[in-house]
Order: sequence, then structure tokens, then C-alpha cells
Amino acid sequence: MWHKKTLEDLAYFRIRDTIAGFCAGEESQELLKTKLPFTETEKIEELKNLSREWDTILNSKSSFSIKSWNPVHSFFKILRVEGTTLDREQLFAILQFATSALNAEETINTASKTLSVKKLHSLSQTLPENELLAVKNEISRVLDKDGQLKDLPVLREIRAKIAQLHSEIAGALKKYTADSSLSNVLSSNVPAFRADRQVLAVKANQRARISGIVHEVSASGQTIFIEPDEVVRKNNELIQEEFHLQSETRKIFTELTAKIAPYVEFISSALKILIKLDQTCAAARWGIANDCTYALSCTEKDGSSLPPALVAARHPLLGEKAVPIDMKFLSEKNVLIITGPNTGGKTVSLKTFALFALLNQTGFPLPAKDGTRLPVFNSLFADIGDEQSIDQSLSTFSAHMKNIAAAVKKADKDSLVLLDELGSGTDPQEGGAIGMAVLDHLIEKRAFVLVTTHHGILKNYGYTNKFCINASVDFDTDTLSPTYRLLMGVPGESHALDIAKRSGLSSKTVEKAKHYIQSEQADVSTLIKGLTEKYAQLAKAEKEAADRENRLKEKELKLEQKLLRQKEKELELREREQQESGIFVSQTRKKLENLVRILREGEITREKTLSVKQFLNELTGKVEESDKALEEEKIRLEKQKEEFEKKLKSEPVRLENGMLLSANSSNRSKTNKASKKKLSNAQALALAKNTYTSEEAEKLSAQASSSFVTKAQTVQTSPLAFEAGSEVLHRATKTRGTLISSIKKGVWSVQLGSIRMNLKEKDLELIAPTKIRTTVSIELAQDVSGQAKPVFELRLLGMREEEAIKALARQLDLCQIHNFKNFSIIHGKGNGILQQSVQTYLSQYPAVKSFHYASPEDGGFGKTYVELN
Repeated sequence: MWHKKTLEDLAYFRIRDTIAGFCAGEESQELLKTKLPFTETEKIEELKNLSREWDTILNSKSSFSIKSWNPVHSFFKILRVEGTTLDREQLFAILQFATSALNAEETINTASKTLSVKKLHSLSQTLPENELLAVKNEISRVLDKDGQLKDLPVLREIRAKIAQLHSEIAGALKKYTADSSLSNVLSSNVPAFRADRQVLAVKANQRARISGIVHEVSASGQTIFIEPDEVVRKNNELIQEEFHLQSETRKIFTELTAKIAPYVEFISSALKILIKLDQTCAAARWGIANDCTYALSCTEKDGSSLPPALVAARHPLLGEKAVPIDMKFLSEKNVLIITGPNTGGKTVSLKTFALFALLNQTGFPLPAKDGTRLPVFNSLFADIGDEQSIDQSLSTFSAHMKNIAAAVKKADKDSLVLLDELGSGTDPQEGGAIGMAVLDHLIEKRAFVLVTTHHGILKNYGYTNKFCINASVDFDTDTLSPTYRLLMGVPGESHALDIAKRSGLSSKTVEKAKHYIQSEQADVSTLIKGLTEKYAQLAKAEKEAADRENRLKEKELKLEQKLLRQKEKELELREREQQESGIFVSQTRKKLENLVRILREGEITREKTLSVKQFLNELTGKVEESDKALEEEKIRLEKQKEEFEKKLKSEPVRLENGMLLSANSSNRSKTNKASKKKLSNAQALALAKNTYTSEEAEKLSAQASSSFVTKAQTVQTSPLAFEAGSEVLHRATKTRGTLISSIKKGVWSVQLGSIRMNLKEKDLELIAPTKIRTTVSIELAQDVSGQAKPVFELRLLGMREEEAIKALARQLDLCQIHNFKNFSIIHGKGNGILQQSVQTYLSQYPAVKSFHYASPEDGGFGKTYVELN
């Protein structure tokens, strides 16, 4: 039940009409201006959810606006009647509407691919796209984008004939105006128009000189307007051709109307959908302009109820002057009694709550902060008695009682009741008694009630009744002025004497008034002051406790984060150990295979061969078990990290510097290693089976047109000795090299850089090997032809991360093969995932000398330049 006078007093209509001004379509505006609050929770939540998703689109980087269109609803009756014709403006309006609807559907569909706008996308998909496109195409064949009739073949000949007749008429008239012998006959050399026909202005005394039809005589009688006989015939032909043009044009519009008439129901349904999209978009635009949020529901999913709350609520009509107020109710307390001085904001607080409830039930956002929560009311009763809203003749006690009686009679558990200055306008004692009785009755009906009052007895009522909660508007006793802030849980004093003194009442009079009320009110004032101080102390203690709890939670989460990082490091160490073990297994397998080969050359039994193979299989099985255990440990760690991140999202902790604690830092090691693939021990064993000798590797490297991959492996240190693979220093040239094989006793084949030489052992000096040695394994590329070459500009746009890194690795390998030193990478900006992966991979590639982003005019952060050693 919504009373127009009450909604007007609460400024609901003004705010609603302001929001309607954000609509693109005139029909959307007009319908929104007739809208009243809904009482169906599902409909309210549907509208708010659509506006929330519009908010997501409008705050994204993509610019969007629903295109405006002229009203089309009135044309539906014409389209439903066979044989009727729409004119050019009406057809153009339908074209505009179809274009706007199709544009909205396309935009929402595009946004749904990157943004969470499921409800908007679902609604837009109900638009009859094919039918609207058919209507648009039919009208576009006849009208251009500006709504003008196109130069159709059927009209082109008629228009040409009309143009020719205009030219002939102008030529015929020019014969008269250009003839010097007629200069004394004509009053003007410029033809005039009379009855849409061109005529000559002839002097009355020269009438006989020009033969034709007289159309008009001037007021003075000195000039006669004559249409010459020759021009008469041409004008008659012109009228016929113009009528022919109109006839053909109407025929075209009639045929076009008949073609789009079958789509009238589709257009009608599309109009309803587009209006809903436009109105919810308008609400979102207004919400963004006024820094709004969407109120949460007071009803939980399990059916339980939460108390209402307004967080930093600002009355929209006050603009920047509005002081944010908080109104947080408690469970089972449905009556709020607001007290305090005049002009302190009591009525504004009451109106703000009611207005927000109405706006929320219309599906609009509210000028407040997150955490605002409101119930759904099915009726509103109000007795608002401030002089700004109620005419002086309605401020009598009887007028108040009439409004209050209606609330007491009709209110129920889903009603909102506003009682401004309850109990005023009569004897204070009787007014207070009536006020308490009214509240008793409304509490019995379980209505939600907001009351403002100056009666001390109602303040006490608020303390003694378990369904009530007191509140007051704050008052600065030093400046004797209100702060317009609302204090929940504490009643307020009227401060009438202080305000009266400040307003000019003499001190003697004020002291006399204090003497009269001292015996009655001193105890109450002292009690209120004490309660106010206690409330301030309690609020301070609660804030300190909340800060302390937040700090403890912060330390706990930081500790948990630290433990996760330690586990990650431990896992990395274990992976490194496993890698070393893989190398050891690979070397062991080689030795055993060589041993088997030697044994086969001599006498060997089948049992010996089986025992060797069994040994190898057992060794391989143990390594695979170790890999499996390591993988399970990684999965457990990932689960712990996911649980930790969920915990941070559900219970965000604000640090002392104001930033929210995030789990992102715990993923750094994972991100940095995204491009670096490690070999498991099982893979190392598999690789060991296909390992070539150094000579074979050289042959393959000479033949292969593929990329080569360097892998850093840790080699266990052993005593220095002359053996294949040992690092040596050539004494004469001071060049480092590697022993390849023994030629004969005391002579070795040595690889010195790119040269292989046979040198005597005495000319060589053993040196300790480096801890990290780079070995080269040749991997034949399956997709690279023998003519593969690096490119100057590597484009990774549109690729997935894994695909892009493979392309980058192939480019780097080709650069190494072809001694290619410089190239650029175009990876784009996007969400930064591909950009970060490229930077990480380049930072770990040993042959990369340097890399940097391009200049802003050359691509900026979307392009990287690379220089190789």
C-alpha cells in the first residue's frame, strides 16, 4: 500500500524521475516515471542483479551505451490492421528501435565473454534477433541511415521529370523577367509564389501586355500577380508529377508496412526487453554517478532473518552536504526511537531510511556503503510533521491522530511505520501516554517502526521495552550545534535551553527555566550524559578490540603464509635432489648396459642377463615411486595454498598500512617457474635410453634443422683424474678443454673450444669441474623444415601461454643456430599473463644478454626487444 502523499513527502518521485533521466529511450523514461516500489522479493532481486551486472560493464574498459530510439509502441495497432500504411517517420522510428535492440544484444554478448554478466546475457538472448534483423533489412532498403527515402529506381524517373519541369518553368519565367521591353510592365524582376505556383508581379495598368491567369491583386491595387499561359501548362504538369511521386511513395510505404506487419509481435516483445535493459542500465549509471551500492537482503538462504542496517547512508537530495549516517538494528528490535535537539537531523534520518527502503524495492542502488541491508515492506504509513513537508493546517493534533490511527488499524508485520514527533501537539503527559500505547499496539502487530520524539517518557520506554532501541542525533555541547550524526543505543537530550540561550534568550530567563525543571529533569539529564559517556567508552573499547583481533589474525595468516613458503622451498630442494638422483640413475644405467654388453662378448648365461635386467627394473621402480611421492606432496601443498587463498578471500585482513593482506605473494615462485620445465627422474631414465655418444651427437647436430635445448644439471664432485669428461687446462695456450677419449697411454683426444686435438697428458693440467655444467641434448623438431629461420618480429598475440612459450623457445633456438642476435616479441598487454610469462622465460634463458619493453610510440608494454650473447 503506497500513498502518493507519503511518497511525495519522502522525495521518492523526485529521485525516481532523476534516475529516469538516465534512460536512452523516451518510452523507457516515461514508463520508469510511472513505476512504484515492488513487494515481490524475486522481482526486486532480478532488477538489482541486472543493474549490478550493468555496473560491471560500465566500469570495464569497454565503452557502451544503449542507442536512443523514438517511441514505437503506438504503431503496433496500425501494424495489426491489414492494409494500413506507416509514414516515413514511423518506419524510421521502428528502424531505430531494431538497430538499438540488436546493438544491445551484440554488446552484452561480447561483454559476457570476459565479464560475469550471466543474467544480462540470458535476458538479451531472449531478444528475437533474426526477426529484428529482418525488419531492419526491409526498412533499410527503402530508408537511409538519416531516415530519408532512398533514390529508388521506381522514383528516379518521376523525380527527374519533376526537376525538368521546374527547370522549364524557371526558363519560361526568365523570358519575361529578362526581356528589357517588359521592364516597365513588371513591378519586380523576381517571380513570386501564390497558391504554390510561380507568378509574375505585373503593374495593373499593363495587365493587357501579359496573357495568363490572375491569381491575386495587391492591397493597393497597383500590382496584379499573373501566371502566364505557358507557365500554367507547366505548373499543371508539375502538380500531376508531384501527385504521381506521392502516390508511388505511399505505395512503397504500404508494401513495406505489409512486409514488416508479420513481425509486430516480435517487435512488441523486443520492446519490453529493451525497456528493461534500458531502465536497469539507467539505474546503474545513476548509481555510479552517486557512489551507490546495492542493498543486501535481510533474508538468508536458509530462511533466517538478519536485522536491517544502513552503512554511511547519504540522502540523495542533500548532495555533498549530506552527512553519512549509520543505522544498525538488532535482532528482534523492530522499533527505533530517535531523540535529540531540533534541527539535529532526526527527521532526515527517519526519511532517509524510508526513502532507501522504497528505492531498494524499485530495484535502484542506494547512496551508501557495502554492508547496507534492508527488508521488503508491503506497505508504508507515515505521520511526518515537520513544517517543510506538511502544510501548517495539517500540523494539528487531530491531523496527527488521523494518520496514526490509519497506521494502527492497517499495519502488519510487513509494514513500515514512520512517526515524526510522536505525542506532540497536546499535553506532554497525555501525548507521552498516547505514544506508548500506539507503540504497544504496533509492537503487537510486529510492524517495523521509526519514531522521533522529545518526550523523556518515550526515551525511558525505549530502555524498558525489549523490542525497542534508542538512538540520538549527536550534539556538540561546545559549539551548541548539531553534528548530524546518529548514535545508536543512546537517547539524546533536547538541549532546548542551550539552543534558546544561543538564539538570544536572556541568561536570566534561561536560568529561571533551569530552576523550574531542575527538580524533575536533573536526574534524567545526568543519566543520559552518563550513558553517552559510557557509549563513547564502549565504542572505543570495541574499536580497540577489533583492531587487536585484526592484528592477531594478520600475524596468524602471515605465519601460515610463511610456513607455506618454507614448504615450497623444501619441495624445491627435494626436486633438486630427485634431479640429481635422476642423473645418477642415468649414469648408472649406462655403466650397467656397457657391462652387459661386455659380458655378452664373453660367456654369459641367460640367468645372468635376467638378473641384470631385474636389477635395472627394480632401480627404475624405486625412482618412479620416489617421483610419485614427490608429486603427491606437491598436490597436497597446492591444496593447502588454495585453502589459504579462500580463507583470505572469505575473511580479508586489513594491514596497518590500510592494504588488504593478499595471497598473491605466495605464488611468486610458481609464476617465475611457469616457463621452466624440470625433468622428473622417470623422464631422466627414459632420456637415458636414447642418449647418444658424443660422436653421434655431433653428427646429429650437424644434420638437424631443429632447435637445441640447454639444461642445467648438477654434477657430483669426485677426485680429479684423467678420464673421459674431465676438464683440463692446456699449459702452453692456457686454454680450457675437455677430455674426449684416450688415444693411447699418455695421449688424449681433447676438445679445446671448437677444435679437437690429440695432446700428451704431460702438457695438460687437471682442473676442478664447475658445479653446474651445461650439457646439450639434440631434440629433432617435428614441425620445422630444413629451411626454418628466425624472424625479426615474433608475434604471440592470440596464443595460449604454453603455445606462446614453445614458439619463443623455438625462436631462441633458431637464433642460436643462425647466429641471430636481435629480434622483437609482440605479446600484447591484456591481463598481463602472457607478458609475464615471456619476461620470466627470457630472464632464465642463458643465451639472452638483455631484454626491455618498447617505447610508448612503438608498442610500450605490449612489445619486448631481445638481445642475445
